Amino acid sequence: MRIVLISGIVFVHIPSDAASSPFIGTYGVFDWIRVFLTEALFRVGVPCLSAISGYLLFRGGLENFSYPKTVRTKAQTVLLPFLLWNTAFVLAIILASTIGVGDGYLPEIWHASARELVTQVLAVENFPANVPLYFLRDLFVCILISPLLAWLISRVPLLTLSALLILALLPELSLYLVIKRSILFSFSLGIYIGLQRFDLRALDRYASAGVGLLLAASALLATAIYSTGPLLPDWVQLFRNALAIVGALGFWLLSAPMIRTQIGQRLAKTGSLSFWIFCAHYPLLVFLWILWGKTGIHFYPLFFVGSLALLFPVLMATNGVVRAKAPRLYGILTGGRTRKQSAQAVSSGAISPKFISQRR
Repeated sequence: MRIVLISGIVFVHIPSDAASSPFIGTYGVFDWIRVFLTEALFRVGVPCLSAISGYLLFRGGLENFSYPKTVRTKAQTVLLPFLLWNTAFVLAIILASTIGVGDGYLPEIWHASARELVTQVLAVENFPANVPLYFLRDLFVCILISPLLAWLISRVPLLTLSALLILALLPELSLYLVIKRSILFSFSLGIYIGLQRFDLRALDRYASAGVGLLLAASALLATAIYSTGPLLPDWVQLFRNALAIVGALGFWLLSAPMIRTQIGQRLAKTGSLSFWIFCAHYPLLVFLWILWGKTGIHFYPLFFVGSLALLFPVLMATNGVVRAKAPRLYGILTGGRTRKQSAQAVSSGAISPKFISQRR
């Protein structure tokens, strides 16, 4: 499901400006579809990925959880790729600004204060320069406090999850511990599912209904956002926050019918490509947006569709080239997420082969 969720997240980050805002209604149905995909349906991606991460961390129970080992491992697989990819993009921004490329499109690094620069690089108080990588930053924070979350969930699960859910749903609330509050709840929910050792396939028979409800709720939310945006009233924001969390179940249920299809089987074998797409897609989208601005063409649907048509082939090609030509660098940039390591984990009994083949 990671490749499906991350491909959906790409839609969320397709650039636009005030002139191409969907709330102007210039392109009619196309604008509503944009809102449906970018503001409703695919907002579910990060909460679902967070829940999967929490589950995988504690699926073996508290007794098999090693905090020092986990932190060391996740520093290499989560924190280091975040620092490398984001720092590389900051350096690219600095280089572009020195030659006058990207003015008005990229953050003004040269004129940023020390505090702003630290945030651009490390995401201390806000989104980093490579915006989607905030998830890796938040995920690492969740891993650092995971023993506390697991302790609370093992003793007062209902109170803990209810408090984190309320925290996630409240609009206009800043919490500097994490940039997106929903991650805390979703990650903790994954911990709860892992500790309770629930059968993740128990709800598969309701997959059609669950996916249908997700699509219907996303369409309803998209209509509400399209009708009230861009300044959304509190009730719409609450609806969006709630769907992003609850909708994760609908996306998970989607894996049941997908894995039985040929395309689902092929997606299950993409390995570390999903992580490469996640880390690399935003800089490439920004570069395409800058090029688009130079063309003088103002028909935004062409950019929206054309950028996707270019993006995925380029990312797949670069993933293959770097993996083949610089495997050590590739391993560092992807946090060691290779099929070879997955196979080693299976052979050592660390991960269920059935679990990987069916859902990962």
